[in-house]
Amino acid sequence: MSDFPRVHVLITVHDRKGETLSCLERLMTQAADVARLAVILVDDGSTDGTAAAVRQRFPGVHVVEESGSAYWNGGMRRAFEVAMREDPDFYLLLNDDTNLLPGALDRMLSTHEDLARTGAKRCVIVGTTLDPVTRAQSYGGWVRGGRLNPARIRIVEPGTSPTRCETMNGNCVLIPRDVVERVGSLDPTFTHRMGDLDYGFRADRAGCSLWVAPGYVGECAANSGKGLWVEASLGTRERWRRLLGPKGLPPAEWLVFTSRHYGPFWPAHFAWPYLKLWWNAVRRIAFR
Repeated sequence: MSDFPRVHVLITVHDRKGETLSCLERLMTQAADVARLAVILVDDGSTDGTAAAVRQRFPGVHVVEESGSAYWNGGMRRAFEVAMREDPDFYLLLNDDTNLLPGALDRMLSTHEDLARTGAKRCVIVGTTLDPVTRAQSYGGWVRGGRLNPARIRIVEPGTSPTRCETMNGNCVLIPRDVVERVGSLDPTFTHRMGDLDYGFRADRAGCSLWVAPGYVGECAANSGKGLWVEASLGTRERWRRLLGPKGLPPAEWLVFTSRHYGPFWPAHFAWPYLKLWWNAVRRIAFR
């Protein structure tokens, strides 16, 4: 067992007890003969008894309780902080709504090992997920659409061998120690969104490489937009509130993200979602 890599799994949860327990059940079946797992789970102010349920069913999980203001990015930073004290071989970012398929962790570790044999260093391994209902690809690795519009990105379909990508969703990502030594943790600039995409872009820029693992590693429902600013039934005032809120595009955070990653025309990309919402509101009033 001492020859197996040490993998610290980082999870942030909030009021999804059933999904969290299901995620952990699937995760625990991955460890046998593959890795030495340690799980750091940040419960960001859940009111449904998630922390207590996890402690009862999975007493080996390190549960860190936060007040409810950490959100995803802050929770993952807290989990990173705890994990980095132990200096593991790998960090696995995992969303609690992601149910790993059998052999997923083994495949991701083997992908890293295969790349290392070719001399590749600082390789991030990105897992791709399927929507359990539609069976369509939901999350994974992304590449830019072209130099003329660096803001346009497209998801990478996994193949039978590792495929390069430029950034990633944080649903299931294996990050080795040498990447964390160079890139560090997620950026505290971001509250909830953008932290995973920003990390991928920064890792790529720092000389690391991102690879989509072969095949699908898990099931995760694609975000429907419910509860977010894009929800179709919202009135203008509520849409603005959500757009500017922590789960939308807070201007200070969106400014950092676009200026870092969207090329020389980033001011236009920064302004676009706010101008679009403003223009739609004006049209709605004008054509009443």
